[in-house]
Amino acid sequence: MPHTLRTIPRGKIHLLAFFFFAASGISAAATLCVNPAGKAGCLSTISAAVAAASPGDTIRVAQGIYKEQVTITKALALKADEFALPVIDATGLPNGILIDGMSAAPKAGVGNVSVSGFKIHNANFEGILIINGTDVTIAGNHVLDNNKALNVGAGMCPGIDVAFETNEQMDCGEGIHLMATNHSDIRHNEVDGNSGGILTTDETGPSRENLISNNYVHDNPFACGITMASHPPATSVIPTAKVAFGIFHNTVANNESAHNGLGTPGAGAGVGIFAAGPGNTSTGNVIIGNKLHDNGLPGVTMHNHGSAPSPAPAVNLNDNVIIGNKIAGNAADTEDAATSGPTGINIYSTAPVYGTVITENIFEDEAIDIAFKAPVGRISAHFNDFDTVRIGVDNLGAGSVNATDNWWHCPAGPGGKSCATVVGPGVDFTPWLTHPLED
Repeated sequence: MPHTLRTIPRGKIHLLAFFFFAASGISAAATLCVNPAGKAGCLSTISAAVAAASPGDTIRVAQGIYKEQVTITKALALKADEFALPVIDATGLPNGILIDGMSAAPKAGVGNVSVSGFKIHNANFEGILIINGTDVTIAGNHVLDNNKALNVGAGMCPGIDVAFETNEQMDCGEGIHLMATNHSDIRHNEVDGNSGGILTTDETGPSRENLISNNYVHDNPFACGITMASHPPATSVIPTAKVAFGIFHNTVANNESAHNGLGTPGAGAGVGIFAAGPGNTSTGNVIIGNKLHDNGLPGVTMHNHGSAPSPAPAVNLNDNVIIGNKIAGNAADTEDAATSGPTGINIYSTAPVYGTVITENIFEDEAIDIAFKAPVGRISAHFNDFDTVRIGVDNLGAGSVNATDNWWHCPAGPGGKSCATVVGPGVDFTPWLTHPLED
């Protein structure tokens, strides 16, 4: 006997779906709305919408000015309405947006948060602060004129929570700050007028596998445009050994970082990679395809200060990669890491440095394209395009540089007429390219 298909009435399908979702505990994500008047079923503040939202919900925010700090402790999407640029005015408040994974017991973190399409300004500290975040997306925002509590002359930020922000008192945490954050995406933001631009640190845990891409970071006067800095641990908050912390395997790609660190002499680089002292780690990070120009320190600045060649625990400033960047018109380094003139890349360490690779970069309008100073170690620099009649490589310490296969701006190689030169011992430069790599 042939089988026949039995049709279920539409109403019964809806009833069955209801029982299925109710029985399985699955609920569809909701979309909440915000506008300043609280009309059309919307809430009047972003914070109220965040409080009302369930994990996985989306909050759409209409044009308007919202005078509040928005604190997020659950997975959600915070989005500006199409063609709107809602403003979070955090005047007198610590942050514009705080994505807070520290409050989740036992400080387990928060994930799957996105924030897009906002203007965020006037916070005492960071415009956007992410603490213990995973899979966070910050995209298409304008973060400007934050860090209002900064006392530049004293190098202090009164009121910042030093229990977990162990080294931000001199810059109020900058415009966007990632702390103990991993697998997150910071892209297509404009960040300007803060003390510094985008900061990644590790006080409460490692920051790793983050992508910082296609941002325009400019005119932040008192710190770097983009910084990855391993800091002292927040042991009063996370009482654990520092060995598990660090800045690992982050990628800084296709950003423009310009006119940062000009508020005081030597205030900030285009991109900075730092490991302050014993136990600090900034390793395996990639700086690729960026435009780094006219900053108050070298275009890429790497520092470790205050550790002996073999401290316990050791400093790790190894295995970073600087590739395919255009670096022009930056300033000299200063203080103990001083270089003798405007510098493209400066690597300064009081601990050994190994494994750093500098390749396929184009240098213009720098007195020194690459400077290196370490008591022990070896870095590699290949396929770079050095500027004419400049110092291509300046080795200031006892470490060495493998600088073969570079274009020294003339076929004759280092020291030839109109060519870049080599200064210092321990620089291997033979063979060299006889024409630019791109030819």
